Amino acid sequence: MRHFVVVGILVIVMAVLTYVGLDSAGLMPVEASAQSVSIDWLWNWQIVAISFLFALIVVPMAYSMVIFRRRKGDITDAEHVEGNTTLEITWTVIPLFIVLTFAYMGAYSLGETRRVDPNAMVIKVKAQQFTWTFEYPEYGGFFSNELHLPVDRQVVLKMESSDVIHSFWVPEFRVKQDVVPGRVTEYRITPTLIGSYKVRCAEICGTSHSYMENAIIVEDESVFTAWASEQETIMLASQTPESLGKILTVKNGCVGCHSIDGTQLTAPTWFGLYGSDVPLADGTTVVADDAYLAESILNSTAKLVEGFSPTTMPAYTLTDVEVANLIAYIKTLK
Repeated sequence: MRHFVVVGILVIVMAVLTYVGLDSAGLMPVEASAQSVSIDWLWNWQIVAISFLFALIVVPMAYSMVIFRRRKGDITDAEHVEGNTTLEITWTVIPLFIVLTFAYMGAYSLGETRRVDPNAMVIKVKAQQFTWTFEYPEYGGFFSNELHLPVDRQVVLKMESSDVIHSFWVPEFRVKQDVVPGRVTEYRITPTLIGSYKVRCAEICGTSHSYMENAIIVEDESVFTAWASEQETIMLASQTPESLGKILTVKNGCVGCHSIDGTQLTAPTWFGLYGSDVPLADGTTVVADDAYLAESILNSTAKLVEGFSPTTMPAYTLTDVEVANLIAYIKTLK
């Protein structure tokens, strides 16, 4: 009996120390959404269970190795132990009860995560290699590369993919949702902490998967409303070819592959492109004039640029006017 008491005390001490160590390690990022509260609550109880099970396995094993080790000169057999029906029933029933308890806790947490607010604001999200595009239907349908969200208001993201499977993941929000081609996937979130975050793709989607991240800005509702109204006004006033081309660039996610500041991505940068000499993969050089840009927009593999792998752009249905607007915007990037 003495050994059971000692082991029991050591198990409790080890479990507490393990839990405190894991809890103080800061394994989870800051909570920034209402949904993260129930998820972190479940995670905390899982850490408690993990700590206890770790101690329950390691402590008796280590104690037995030290206390019941074979002494020098001892050649006797250990005590023969038969099966114990009561013990076997106990270690079957108790784990079963624990598993069912965690199943209920998980269902409760899922229910809290998916709780619907009928007044939630709708934002449309398009995922494509290798960027996210956000549309705000309640504010005239303008597009943005950044996801602005009002604090303490539920938002439902209606997400679509134009190419392969992506996954919308903001660590501080905790919730992760796959975005599948051919269907609309809903993602509900209620931001609770003002700040800047990043949405990352958590599903390998191609060669530049690791670069598929966009800024998320959670702000006071009055600040959000002012920003959204300003963007709507800019969109309505954007009637020049350059402005319309910029809107098309954001809407179609062109910046996922083509940078506008000279940064090297999976496709040639647009910065300083117009009028420059472009070296091609076949050893020749071409001037980036209107004809070259129009051809490349409509058929990305017509002339392969040196240093870039052949990549087929998504099939966009663009009118001649839209192509001209894109070229007009590219001309401004100097």
